[in-house]
Amino acid sequence: MGKSLLDEYTEEELWQKYRKVKDLKIRDTLIKQYAPLVKYVAGKVAVGMPHNVEFDDLVSCGTFGLLDAIEKFDPAKDVKFKTYAVTRIRGAIFDELRSTDWVPRSVRQKAREVEDAIGSLEAQLGRPATDNEIAGYLKMDEVEFGKMMMKISGTSILSLQDVWFSGDENDKTSIGETIESPASMNPDVIVERNEIRRIVIDVISQLPEKEKKIIVLYHNEDCTLKEIGEILGITESRVSQLHSKAMLRIRAKLTNVRKGIM
Repeated sequence: MGKSLLDEYTEEELWQKYRKVKDLKIRDTLIKQYAPLVKYVAGKVAVGMPHNVEFDDLVSCGTFGLLDAIEKFDPAKDVKFKTYAVTRIRGAIFDELRSTDWVPRSVRQKAREVEDAIGSLEAQLGRPATDNEIAGYLKMDEVEFGKMMMKISGTSILSLQDVWFSGDENDKTSIGETIESPASMNPDVIVERNEIRRIVIDVISQLPEKEKKIIVLYHNEDCTLKEIGEILGITESRVSQLHSKAMLRIRAKLTNVRKGIM
């Protein structure tokens, strides 16, 4: 086997060289170095997805995200490539899932109903609504509400990648991107994204304690749903359900903020 460029240069030196000359050998070395990251992200996304969503398809989409990350990464910024790449890989996978509209329309409608109920209740109450209150608002008992949340739970893993439309709908900002990588070349966008980031962090801080822990462990610590269940002493399906509810709370709160309802 031939020597890798990583045998001759440090990774930091390779990034500096690639920024200057865009050498395809360097790009191929970086792709090979970070290919396992694509499978890792695809594996996390695949959890809870319907059987018709193929893991290999997620990997293929994620690879485009990795290529995009390599082309756009700026080693001069105080962001690790792995952190930056995870955002791009995940975003590419979610873009493809959205384009194929894999979520059944009936489930999407149920999620919207729960989100609207949460938004209305929490605007009135000034605190997180309980399951019983949400169920009552939807005119169902808690058992029915639990069954509805189980149907929704496989879909709202996408929620942090949903789009915040601010002013011009052509200028779309990903909530997940805002949390993980708020920097931008445009100073106005930096200010706007930092404000969205502040709002999202504030919303997360107001979540019920268990939901907050799940959000932090899943999105910041890169734990799987199974690992979170072991940490919290609950089943993986319960983690999925609580994660979904937390995502709907976040979306509902952001909707209220956009409408000026505090």
